[in-house]
Amino acid sequence: MSSEATTVTPVRPSRRGLRLAALVAAVIAVVIVATGLVTRATDARSLKTWTETQAVPTVNATAPERAGDGAALELPGRLEAYTRAPIYARVSGYLKNWKADIGTPVKAGQLLAEVETPELDQQLLQARADLASAKANEQLAAVTAKRWQSMLGSDSVSRQEVDEKTGDYAARQAQAQAAQANVDRLAATKAFARIVAPFDGVVTARDTDVGALINAGGGSGPQLFVVSNTRRLRVYVQVPQNYGPSIRPGAAATLSVPEYPGRSFEAKVMASADAVNAASGTTLAQLQVDNVDNQLMPGGFANVRFALAASAAALRVPASALIFDNQGLRVATVDGRGRVAFKKVSILHDYGKTVEIGSGLAPGDRVIESPPDGLSDGDAVNIANPAAAKSHEKA
Repeated sequence: MSSEATTVTPVRPSRRGLRLAALVAAVIAVVIVATGLVTRATDARSLKTWTETQAVPTVNATAPERAGDGAALELPGRLEAYTRAPIYARVSGYLKNWKADIGTPVKAGQLLAEVETPELDQQLLQARADLASAKANEQLAAVTAKRWQSMLGSDSVSRQEVDEKTGDYAARQAQAQAAQANVDRLAATKAFARIVAPFDGVVTARDTDVGALINAGGGSGPQLFVVSNTRRLRVYVQVPQNYGPSIRPGAAATLSVPEYPGRSFEAKVMASADAVNAASGTTLAQLQVDNVDNQLMPGGFANVRFALAASAAALRVPASALIFDNQGLRVATVDGRGRVAFKKVSILHDYGKTVEIGSGLAPGDRVIESPPDGLSDGDAVNIANPAAAKSHEKA
């Protein structure tokens, strides 16, 4: 058996196949390059759009609110007795006794204390003795003048002597009147040894005790008692100047005190000073509150709340929307094209978080809250809360 050698001849690609492969590779390369170029162009456009978008600030806008029922003004005040009388001694001596302590209700004329006045008693005794002597001299002078007058008709005495006796009687009469006035003065002073209440009220202070040395004084010495009428109390409040026209006599208010949390008391404005304190920029208002149950204490602190009437034309915006610079007080608004427009405004009332605008703003304006620095008229902005701003505006 003979073996035959098999020779394999390799198949060479044809020229047509090579050209087709090259064409496919070229197309793929073109597609890859075109895709890259399109992607880069798209990214460039997106980056440009994003950059332009970021260059436009985004702001929160709100529509002004109507003033509604007005806001409440709360101010600190102090309570004072409706009538208060510090009582001083009008005579010197030693306190004999006292009849009323602090917190004691008293009536007008009720005895509070008595003062022993040994020196005054001796002066009164001496004055009465002088009065008796003056009256005796007056009676003697009257009898003498009458006798000399009767003798004038018999020519036994001269006219000059009669006139002298008549003048002596007039002098003695004046001395008796002076002595009587001195007795009356000392008796009236002695009456002040009884210290009495000047009106119905409560003893709110007692600054003396039995045996204490009492010095007479007209308000310069120490006070012995203080009597106060606490059935009604006065409330004094310092009202800022811009609220002065709103707090007028007859206006109602409510007050609260720390000792009664959660409770309020009705008060009424009785008077206003109608003058501004240059140091504080406030005007003093006086209110009155009933205290029949003696629940409020004079001298205490009170928080007074006034309900302010709202202005029909006033609009309320957040305080953060205000801009104060060299051009005055302004707010930044956004128009229908999304452009910034600054408007000068005036404040009617300041409520802290919000302010009441009196002029310069329309109800349909959209006000920018906390406007960023660098905004100018005509700048474009994006509104972060367009739906809320529109619904707020419609409301």
